[in-house]
Amino acid sequence: MLAFLGCTTAWAQDIEPRQYANTPIGVNFLVLGVMQTEGGLAFDSALPVSDPQLETSAGALGFARGFELLGYSAKIDASVPYAWLSGSADYLGKTVERNVDGFGDPVFRLSANLYGAPPLQLKDFRSYSQDLIVGVALQVSAPLGQYDDTRLVNIGTNRWFFKPSIGVSKAIGPWILETTGAVTFFTDNDDFFGGNRREQDPLYSIQGHVIHSFRSGVWAALDATYFWGGSTTISDAVRNDLQRNWRVGATLALPVNARNSIKLIASDGVSARTGNNYSQFGAFWQYRWGGGI
Repeated sequence: MLAFLGCTTAWAQDIEPRQYANTPIGVNFLVLGVMQTEGGLAFDSALPVSDPQLETSAGALGFARGFELLGYSAKIDASVPYAWLSGSADYLGKTVERNVDGFGDPVFRLSANLYGAPPLQLKDFRSYSQDLIVGVALQVSAPLGQYDDTRLVNIGTNRWFFKPSIGVSKAIGPWILETTGAVTFFTDNDDFFGGNRREQDPLYSIQGHVIHSFRSGVWAALDATYFWGGSTTISDAVRNDLQRNWRVGATLALPVNARNSIKLIASDGVSARTGNNYSQFGAFWQYRWGGGI
């Protein structure tokens, strides 16, 4: 059983299957991961650049814990990346280059399953079988990452975001069908490039997953997500950067033993109105303890 595998970092267009899988009460998860992104900027899909040719390598550290909240099964997780970014992009007809490394903005999330996933100790999972799960979550990113107001491209974003979401997961034999809807609200960046103020409208998203579980504990997923909205204003000048972005991906989770497991991810942009498509690959190792393991 892989109840949780891999905290997400602050990627702008993340894809995450099994977000609302029931998690044993009292079990802790430590996650280490590496990610490689090529093309656009994964941290900020609405940055005012064109023709981005950027490469980002990142290591991520995450922690999660399952617990009971007001009679519901819940999970809290946190993650922070350290990234190396290099490449170029066009801004106002000029090519700008960037070579930088530093911590990205940390991400925190509280999620709870409101239906179909009762709070259970690990020993009780033998008798639990998923049917329909309905869950909610709130993800928050804090502006603590690397940021230089004299440079256009940074790893941190110098603003908060708040992302409430609701998801539904339905098991049909060895298959699980999932969908999640979310909206991301951004605070203003009052110290944007050149001393400007940058505002961004809410960014809406929906993602879907088709997951197959095998008797060995391996599971695989085909993933897709669509983002729209998120237009920006820079010092009261409205930009023509409304997003309508499609991404598809795949996930493979491999158990090693009772405490260790590995997850591999890959995703690619299908289309992006703002021209900020990118390809992404990653590998995560998870260690779990507590809760009677």
